[in-house]
Amino acid sequence: MIDFINALLDPRLSFLRNALAAGLLSSVLFGVLGSVVTVKRVAGLAGAISHAVLGGIGMALYLSATGILPGFPPIAGAIAFALAAAVIIGAVSLKAKQREDTVINAIWAIGMSVGVLFMAKTPGYTDPSAYLFGNILLISTRDLWLLAGLDAVVLALAWRFYPQIEAASFDEEFARARGVRTDLFFLAILAITAVAVVLLQTFVGIVMVIAMLTLPAGTAGYAARSLAGMMVGATALSASFSVAGLGVGWALDAPTGAVVVVASGAVFLGAAAARVIRDQLRGNSR
Repeated sequence: MIDFINALLDPRLSFLRNALAAGLLSSVLFGVLGSVVTVKRVAGLAGAISHAVLGGIGMALYLSATGILPGFPPIAGAIAFALAAAVIIGAVSLKAKQREDTVINAIWAIGMSVGVLFMAKTPGYTDPSAYLFGNILLISTRDLWLLAGLDAVVLALAWRFYPQIEAASFDEEFARARGVRTDLFFLAILAITAVAVVLLQTFVGIVMVIAMLTLPAGTAGYAARSLAGMMVGATALSASFSVAGLGVGWALDAPTGAVVVVASGAVFLGAAAARVIRDQLRGNSR
């Protein structure tokens, strides 16, 4: 880790400092949104949106490379597909709950397949794995400003509407009785998550986004006594995993995203095992 710290202080390695900043900024989104996604038990929905994004990226790359829409940015296509997926999934979840799993799986598979088809027909070589796994070391200063802006928006919304978010997350019937528009809240959560997924997957890849939206929040949930506590704990865990993953990845010359996911998964499984053992010991002592 000494080599990693020295590298961070090296003026020539600004990309490493950008990666560290991106990991910390991303942790806010993973902590806040991940907690809501976990409590609402819509991680599968977030996963489908994450994979549907690949369709928008592939379409944007094809339109730009073939001159149909010159300079069309991949992030624009990704946002379009992500929001469309969020609306479709949200509408089906609210109106036809029994078909929710089918629609989620369909969007998951169709989104990825459309992306791969567009990439296959795009002039030049396009590697889908670059979007699946990302590369946090390629983040620019402009990307950091985008992340910081989204952090500010999410934190402001969480602060302003926290009572409604908490009520709708844990007890929709109670929230509806208190006048909370739970359907609108559900669609808003999906839309914000969709935009966050697009921005985050561009930097760290789809696989890491799905893992970090669920694992830190799931781990924090074992000790948290409230949704706010879960958000804070998940943010702290995400930041810790990001910093540790970046350091270990740098030291071992390994993919940072993969290291972060493995570390997050190991801690989550360890916490889950500890919880099971503790519950068994309590049950035996009665």
